[in-house]
Amino acid sequence: MDTHTPEAGAAPSDEGAGASTFGPVGIVGAGAMGAGIAQVAATAGHAVTIVDPVEGAAVAAIEKIGAALTRLVEKARMSQDDASAALARITPAQALDELPHCGLVIEAVPENLTIKQGIFAELAEHQPSTTVLATNTSSIDIDAIADEVADPERVLGLHFFNPPPVMALVEVVHGKRTAKAYVEHATALMEAWGKTPVRCSSTPGFIVNRVARPFYGEAQRIVEAGIADAATVDWILREKGGFPMGPLELTDFIGQDVNLAVGTSVWEQTDHDERYAPTDFQRNLVESGRLGRKSGSGVYAYAADGAAEGAEPDLGLAERLVGGPVETDPLARTLAMLVNEAVDLVARGEASADDVDTAMRLGTRYPRGPIEWGRDIGFDVVAAQLAELDAAHPGGRYRPSPALTDGSLS
Repeated sequence: MDTHTPEAGAAPSDEGAGASTFGPVGIVGAGAMGAGIAQVAATAGHAVTIVDPVEGAAVAAIEKIGAALTRLVEKARMSQDDASAALARITPAQALDELPHCGLVIEAVPENLTIKQGIFAELAEHQPSTTVLATNTSSIDIDAIADEVADPERVLGLHFFNPPPVMALVEVVHGKRTAKAYVEHATALMEAWGKTPVRCSSTPGFIVNRVARPFYGEAQRIVEAGIADAATVDWILREKGGFPMGPLELTDFIGQDVNLAVGTSVWEQTDHDERYAPTDFQRNLVESGRLGRKSGSGVYAYAADGAAEGAEPDLGLAERLVGGPVETDPLARTLAMLVNEAVDLVARGEASADDVDTAMRLGTRYPRGPIEWGRDIGFDVVAAQLAELDAAHPGGRYRPSPALTDGSLS
């Protein structure tokens, strides 16, 4: 496998992006995400080293990868020879200085800026200056992570979604100092790995975790205000909106604590913008230990078999709400906010309209992208709906994006 890297300080070549382009790949972190990314890279043909300071963690991750590859063989989705070859490409390590010189290193450790900065500083010491240093962070600013690296132009985000071998989407995130050539090269490599990359700048929450905030927040506010119960709101979003899960059952599935942490991170990174303010509804769930399915109760209570209890919608109420005033129509209100968030992100130049729609379809399984949805509803209609909500609830949460009516997305 070609391990040649460009001369010190040079950006990667624009020629190709197959398995040999980056040569060996390092994965820092042997958790579920790290192991999943390692499986993807090894299957694509790279020699992969998984490094984790916890004794035995990297070996255990490789064993899990082997089991996953075996299941693929049993389901006839992979040949035994290919599975054996992929597994043979993966090597464990316990320290960062044990990594070989890599073309790409992906960090996949818990969301702690200090820990990540320490890892990147050490990687910069031991890896060639042309090694691409990527983080799998879902919420931390790329520039902050790159602060301890002497040549931050090679630091970027490769945000995979869980589980990485299954989920097609990868957000390729660039900081203010990331070199364009590295972004293009990483994007091409993700395509070579069989993924669907979307590009965005290092905005809080990137694309998916930022645009999706209203999907959860509006449902919580509707229930909190007594407009409708949780089961009815979920039914409307599923059955009338085509979403695979309702927002309240989805937060129970994700974990109320996890969802609250992501939302709080976006809120704090946007200087406490009212658009992203966490709800007392969700804070109370977390404070009371009602974290969702994993704790046995959240918005709903769960039986031993995982079935939700008390989740019967009021269909008569649902029919009265849908098509009524936007403030009491869970679907119209949610869609207006999703469209507004997506339009604002595009207007700020943080991602393209196509990448936003692709990200939301693949990353959240929305039936349509929000920009496409906005065109169908009519951006002027969305602007009027938001103006109505803003008048009823002043404070900035429902402020319409100027891009809804300036013709830039028509």
